[in-house]
Amino acid sequence: MRQITTAVHPDIKHLDDKKIIKRNATRAIAVDGEDILLLFTERYHDYSLPGGGLDDGEDVIAGMVRELEEETGAKNIHAIKPFGIYEEFRPWYKDDADIMHMISYYYSCKVDRELGTTSYEDYEIKNGMKAVWINIHEAIAFNEKTIAESDKKGMSIERETHLLHLIAKELL
Repeated sequence: MRQITTAVHPDIKHLDDKKIIKRNATRAIAVDGEDILLLFTERYHDYSLPGGGLDDGEDVIAGMVRELEEETGAKNIHAIKPFGIYEEFRPWYKDDADIMHMISYYYSCKVDRELGTTSYEDYEIKNGMKAVWINIHEAIAFNEKTIAESDKKGMSIERETHLLHLIAKELL
C-alpha cells in the first residue's frame, strides 16, 4: 500500500531519547457521487473518516469493517480497496510514553446509502459523534474553517482534512 505522508507534530523537535508508543488504526472511505460517509464530532467541531484502533492481532480489513459498522451502522460493505497509509508522530499525554506513532491504513469501499444502528463507545457518545453523508467539498470547507478559527479542534483534523482533499482529487 502506498505511503501518503508522514506528519510530525510541530511540538516534536526530535525523537532521540523519547519513549514512543505505536498505534495501528484503520479507516474507511465510502463515497457516493460527491457525498462521503463521515463522522461529525460535536466536541471537536469537525468531520472525520470512520475508523479507529486495531485490536491486538486483528486483521486490518476486518478492523476497518468492524469500525465502520460500529461507528456508522454501514451495511453491505464491499468492493474494499487499499487507498494508502498516513503515518504521524504526535505528543502523547499519558505516563507510558512521550510520543504516539500512529499508522492509519485507509481503504475505500462501497456501502448501502441507508445506515443501520450504531454502537458507539461512551467517549464517542460524550463527544457527540454522529454518522452523516455529506458533500465532500462542504466537509473540507467546514474542517478548514474549524482549523482556522476553533480553539477546541482535535489533533486529527489536519490528517482528516488532508485525506479529504486527496479523496476529492482521486476518487470523485
